[in-house]
Amino acid sequence: MSNIVAIVGRPNVGKSTIFNRFTESRQAITDEVSGVTRDRHYGKAEWNGREFSVIDTGGYVQGSVDIFETEIRKQVELAIDEANVILFLVDAKVGITDLDQAVVKLLRKSNKKVVLAVNKVDNSKLLEDAVEFYNLGLGEYIPVASISGSGTGELLDELIKHFDDNVELAEDDAPKFAVIGRPNVGKSSIINALIGKEQNIVTDIAGTTRDSINTKYTQFGFDFTLVDTAGLRKKKNVYEDLEFYSVMRSVRAIEHSDVCIHVIDAQRGFEAQDQSIFHIADKNKKGIVILVNKWDLIDKTTATSKKVEEQIKQKIAPFTDVPIVFVSALEKQRLLKGLETAIQVHKNRKQRIATSVLNEVMLPLIEHYPPPAVKGKYIQIKYCTQLPTDTPTFVFFANLPQYIKDAYKRYIENQLRQHFDFCGVPIQIYFRKK
Repeated sequence: MSNIVAIVGRPNVGKSTIFNRFTESRQAITDEVSGVTRDRHYGKAEWNGREFSVIDTGGYVQGSVDIFETEIRKQVELAIDEANVILFLVDAKVGITDLDQAVVKLLRKSNKKVVLAVNKVDNSKLLEDAVEFYNLGLGEYIPVASISGSGTGELLDELIKHFDDNVELAEDDAPKFAVIGRPNVGKSSIINALIGKEQNIVTDIAGTTRDSINTKYTQFGFDFTLVDTAGLRKKKNVYEDLEFYSVMRSVRAIEHSDVCIHVIDAQRGFEAQDQSIFHIADKNKKGIVILVNKWDLIDKTTATSKKVEEQIKQKIAPFTDVPIVFVSALEKQRLLKGLETAIQVHKNRKQRIATSVLNEVMLPLIEHYPPPAVKGKYIQIKYCTQLPTDTPTFVFFANLPQYIKDAYKRYIENQLRQHFDFCGVPIQIYFRKK
């Protein structure tokens, strides 16, 4: 486990900008509108050979009745509990506010090491004004300008002084499972139910999750990273800039994952938008598991699940070899079954078939049902092998590969799926000249 720095402060002091600068990325969404960050957001950073984790939190607001702000408050408190060092950020242009004082009270209760940074110090006048932050009673402060990067080196030097030297950072090579789907299908609820705590904010309002949030899962013998994503919707329905960035981030999370856990709403069924999301995962050649959530709200007979499964497979054709699990995040039904299935799909995606075994199985099948002749020319497939790629990719060597039609390609794929377990995994097949 690595040392953890939690960035806290009231809304719009520049926490996400500092987070992006530390992690040398654009992971956290930044905007002039206050209250953009809602969930805790994790990233990796390095300074002078020391690696550590950074947590970006939503702006802390006290006494608000706003549903998001209440939830954000809980998230900030959880982040403070997790962290080794707390970076408390304030705004030099605004000065000390009541909210800053409220955050200080919260930090005093935590008994954690707090480093005070005064942000937006863009000129010497603001540097002079920053003296007033001594009144917070947190001792020395470090002036920074997160947008230009001024002072961030000194700030990082100060942070690593307070790290625990005994903490080692384990190399994170665990598989990544992206939880994807339309807005409000229960993605965050599923993750919260699995990890057993309210890590990701859940409300009835569609579009609550904005960032892609990574969660390490190491229970029941499992070891992988769950990525909660913003709900994907049609581009024409994306009005705000913020939402556009959230959707883009979700697409990027799919690209960087190993398996996509596609959550759909049992009450609404597999809609056109679900089809589009499925095809994004399929196009990126990711392993796919479909979880039908809110199954507890459906009036069922013994044949209901089979009927729903058939309907889904019709809509995802031609790639129908996808496991479908019926779950309920609220009742915590079959969630572990969903995880087991995702792990199996990941193993299927990583499996390598020896060339000798592949030829032993496939060549007699090809001989029994060869590609149809074209213009009196007979097509002979003589040899096949699996390529060393991230996703299962096979090359078949033939005398006339240009004449092999898509229908025969599908036959080959079906035979591969029948004889080797590639459930939930897209397969790529190429024909080359021998």
